[in-house]
Amino acid sequence: MSDTGLHPGLVRPRPQRRRARSRTYSATVRTLGPLALLVLWWAASATGLLTPDVLASPAEVLRAVGELWGNGQLPDALTTSLTRSALGLLIGLAAGLVLGITTGFTRLGDELLDSSIQTLRTIPFLSLVPLFMVWFGINETAKILLIAVATTFPMYVSTSSGVRNTDPELIEAMRSFGMGRLALVREVVLPGALPSLLAGLRLSMTLSVIALIAAEEINATAGIGYLMSQAQSYARTDILAVCILVYGLLGLTADVVVRLLERLLMPWRTPQGATR
Repeated sequence: MSDTGLHPGLVRPRPQRRRARSRTYSATVRTLGPLALLVLWWAASATGLLTPDVLASPAEVLRAVGELWGNGQLPDALTTSLTRSALGLLIGLAAGLVLGITTGFTRLGDELLDSSIQTLRTIPFLSLVPLFMVWFGINETAKILLIAVATTFPMYVSTSSGVRNTDPELIEAMRSFGMGRLALVREVVLPGALPSLLAGLRLSMTLSVIALIAAEEINATAGIGYLMSQAQSYARTDILAVCILVYGLLGLTADVVVRLLERLLMPWRTPQGATR
């Protein structure tokens, strides 16, 4: 043994020191990637490597935003698209939550429903577009239901998994105190499954934007997808870029909303990698 009390050949353990990072620092680092992409886009447009017929420059895109906002097209399109996405998302979340609780909490529900739902889950929702057009026509119903179908299954899988992973001993203890089934789900199961529920919410909100893009290809006469189809007809790459950026911002906003919900509902959880 050496003077330090360690076996020869071993080193004294050095615990990793974690440095707390401020939110301002984290936010600044997160913006570096988008800013780098913006600079590359501007540089490629300024040097002629990226011509306007391929993709408009950032300045032209900003002018297109001002044009669309000034004539009211962009606010109207945003309102229409957000309404479609929100309605479809609410239906999908409600269906996924109810089905997930049913199959995760009851054996009968699991035996009756899970295999059928898992089979339907493997069907790409884009393949349902022609069938929905036959069933519901080209009106708003088909668009909203397509978004609902796309968002149901992520919520279902996360809810069912979270409910099944609830501590069975805790459930039995609450039953022994006379707690009813509905109260058990409300007071014990759902709070215990909260991390899984929020994970399902994040996936469903992201998919709602993806499904919105597909839904607005069904002969839309309003919305961001309609603006894209009109811009495609006139080869307006500036308006096309605006619409693509709007879709991206909608997806980013959905992710930020879920992160905020996680901090509010589960303040004891440390964001992954926040202190490294």
